[in-house]
Amino acid sequence: MIAGNRDNGPSPVEAREPAERPVMPRASLARGIAVLEVALRNLPGTPGVYRMLNARGDALYVGKAHNLRKRVAAYTQAPRLSTRLLRMVAETASLEVVTTHTEVEALLLESNLIKKLAPRYNILLRDDKSFPYILITADHDAPQIAKHRGARKRRGDYYGPFASAGAVNRTITSLEKAFLLRSCSDHMFASRTRPCLLFQIKRCSAPCVGRIPHSDYLALVEQARRFLAGRNREVQAALAEEMQAASAALDYERAARLRDRIRGLAQIQAHQDINIEGVEEADVMAAWQAGGQTCIELFFFRNGGNYGNRAYFPSHDRDAPLPEIVAAFIGQFYENKTPPRLLLLSDEPAEADLLAEALAVKAGRRVELSVPQRGAKRNLVEHALTNAREALGRRLSENAAQRRLLEGLTELFGLDGVPERIEVYDNSHLQGRNAYGAMVVAGPEGFVKNAYRRFSVTGRGREGEEVQPGDDYAMLREVLSRRFSRALKEDPEREGKGWPDLLLIDGGRGQLGIAIEVLRDLGLEDIPVVGIAKGPDRNAGREQLHLPGREPFRLEPRDPVSYFLQRLRDEAHRFAIGTHRAGRSRAIGRSPLDEVPGIGTKRKRALLLHFGSARAVARAGLADLAAVDGISEAVARRIYEHFHGDS
Repeated sequence: MIAGNRDNGPSPVEAREPAERPVMPRASLARGIAVLEVALRNLPGTPGVYRMLNARGDALYVGKAHNLRKRVAAYTQAPRLSTRLLRMVAETASLEVVTTHTEVEALLLESNLIKKLAPRYNILLRDDKSFPYILITADHDAPQIAKHRGARKRRGDYYGPFASAGAVNRTITSLEKAFLLRSCSDHMFASRTRPCLLFQIKRCSAPCVGRIPHSDYLALVEQARRFLAGRNREVQAALAEEMQAASAALDYERAARLRDRIRGLAQIQAHQDINIEGVEEADVMAAWQAGGQTCIELFFFRNGGNYGNRAYFPSHDRDAPLPEIVAAFIGQFYENKTPPRLLLLSDEPAEADLLAEALAVKAGRRVELSVPQRGAKRNLVEHALTNAREALGRRLSENAAQRRLLEGLTELFGLDGVPERIEVYDNSHLQGRNAYGAMVVAGPEGFVKNAYRRFSVTGRGREGEEVQPGDDYAMLREVLSRRFSRALKEDPEREGKGWPDLLLIDGGRGQLGIAIEVLRDLGLEDIPVVGIAKGPDRNAGREQLHLPGREPFRLEPRDPVSYFLQRLRDEAHRFAIGTHRAGRSRAIGRSPLDEVPGIGTKRKRALLLHFGSARAVARAGLADLAAVDGISEAVARRIYEHFHGDS
């Protein structure tokens, strides 16, 4: 949701007049205004969402309006537009609109489209991963405690969100110590015949093999639920009372176990060190600006506990005012999440009342946006502001150092300018099996992980001929051909931002030659390519650099640019290895039965239970297959013909 799009003209960030207007082609600006004027003839004066599209159909900007006609008309008044908006209008080739019943509906739809389309001229929240939760299941006789991400499809109680997987893992470990709940899967639980290691180290009560009565285990589960629901003092007091009673009865072994459980609860609370009376469910959001960038620090408070914090750096125009950025962040952040009952903010967002109404529609209850001025809640906001200021300072420092390294690369390789996008390629396979290619991307702000790509290598060479398994040259040729053939198909004019300024290839002169050949065949000879060959004994810091038309050379081991190149190559290697291992694990988990059409999980389980293995199923006769429960004669024939042909 981007707030601040008012009907009487562009929002403050849009309308600000620049000190100096760069020269802009009048013809393209006139064409863009003409497109909008034509669209205005049929635009209604109702709420809705509009999308400005370029000639390729890519979204340039998504906005909402209370009155679509007035809102779009403002973009035809060139003297009132900022340089950024003039560029946007000049690129506009068409306009699409969706009408809504209310402005709140428009705000919600705008948020959804911005997240989906990532338009170039919108304020964007790029790093928006799902948050982990703690789940105590309710679909099993012995409930399980587990980390959960994604849709809440499983029955149970969800606690969170937590700011990081590390925070969830620490909390689950401490909850295991405190309440001895099982964390194993239901399948593992059903197959146990003796306690696992977690029982031995006192992190599970082993309900799988009856080491604890069922009623006692359910009592532990209920204690854990009460603790996670914020009744931690009540739970701790009860455990302390039990420990004292056990000690008074000279049952020191039981008292020691209860002491260990109380320590487990203390470990959880040690990581929830900022707790404010009366703040049961709130997100604390503080924004800090410097150097044309913004950091928004977000703290999560649930059930009276601090569930951690995370820093965000939304992408925006350097002159964007803070209220607009905060409003855009709130809208996009909660587009796929349920907002809490209270948002404590450092700054008032643009159109706060409309934003609060939209969040309430999303949550199905009232959501309060508050900017506290004093007291304990203000202290929370000040603490978040301190974190935001420090996080932005670190980022600006890292960006400056990254820029110096990129300038070093520019000088070293004789590039035309400082590279904004570097692509690094590596391959991974095991004796030719499970072959994958990997591409990582780096730029002025470090690694761009949402631009990483993995390629499952098919093993087909040029013109479809078979290649030898493990042929690194053929693998590299296939990966680069697929990557740049698709790029040319999607952007034949090379106007987008997805084109690299430098290619780094893990390998020596041979790999460099392959890369140059692929680029030449596609008419992309202007993209610089460098090969990074491993040094003697594969020692880091002694890599050879291969450039077209130059003798191989090495950098000084302590040269910062050398370290930078090592980091780039190592990241590509890490990503390639991870991709290969994940693919290999999937391949190991596959069964020949998966390839038989019409055989789902239940039928596959029935066949395996009856015959013992997929190999035995493949050797079975037609009558034997038809004798399995759940396998009809038609299905049995299909299985038989799959393994034996039509004979």
